[in-house]
Amino acid sequence: MLTDLSPLIAATARWLTVAYPPCGGALASALCEAQARQAVTVAAWLRYPTEIDAGLVTMTGPGGTARLDWITGAEPDAGHPAEEWAWRTWVDEVVASWAAALLVDAELAAVAVAALGESEHHAALPVEFRRLLAPDEGDRRAAALLRHPDLLAPVAELHHAQLLDRLPPARPLAA
Repeated sequence: MLTDLSPLIAATARWLTVAYPPCGGALASALCEAQARQAVTVAAWLRYPTEIDAGLVTMTGPGGTARLDWITGAEPDAGHPAEEWAWRTWVDEVVASWAAALLVDAELAAVAVAALGESEHHAALPVEFRRLLAPDEGDRRAAALLRHPDLLAPVAELHHAQLLDRLPPARPLAA
């Protein structure tokens, strides 16, 4: 059973960068994709925290882009063969929604990354999420559409409550 979430992560990040394209040339495209991929990785690891969860989603399939496309007003180009759009079947709507929420809310992103400490994926791979957590001015310019709260709101709000439920409760401040 495949327990690698990379097809789901790649497809969902691609959907985000197609729906909210980079602003600029090749460097902007790479920076935008890096931010999308980091947000999607955090979201996917939160949604599927164990190898069993990852294995189950790879067996059943994540669901595709139909609802996301409808919400954003995007539709696959009818002039392209279906094979060119096959990657869209690997997009996970919940992961895309959670990633969108993380991209527009820095505090939520920090809490989500901190919550990964319990994830089997994070324990196996030492990674950092700097472009998600502390984007510099170049990152922000490149991903202006990808990080725009008003543009991402319809997608981010889809499963926002589930994301909050998945994260540890906020700690009360000491008196």
